[in-house]
Amino acid sequence: MDAPTPFSRAPQQVAFDRKELGVILSLYGRMVAAGEWRDYGISCLRELAVFSVFRRTAEHPLYRIEKRPKLRHKQGMYAVVGMDGRILKRGADLKTVLAVLEKKLIRAVT
Repeated sequence: MDAPTPFSRAPQQVAFDRKELGVILSLYGRMVAAGEWRDYGISCLRELAVFSVFRRTAEHPLYRIEKRPKLRHKQGMYAVVGMDGRILKRGADLKTVLAVLEKKLIRAVT
């Protein structure tokens, strides 16, 4: 592995922007109020950003909301992944992708 030069760029990270976080945290707040979710974690990696939601702090995430910009022109860069690794919904619009979790909120409240 070569040593970095002063002009080399550090690897870029993928992150959620303010608008995307606003949409995600709005859903998160409603799910917390319904007693469904209790904790979250955010990971900003080189190829993707992940917002993980947990029922309890010390367990595997219930859902992962992923942003993969490289898939923007193919399947859409947003995805909701279940605990078992299945992709529940994928698309280009974050609100549309998160609608799969909104249905679970309606079921929890009724």
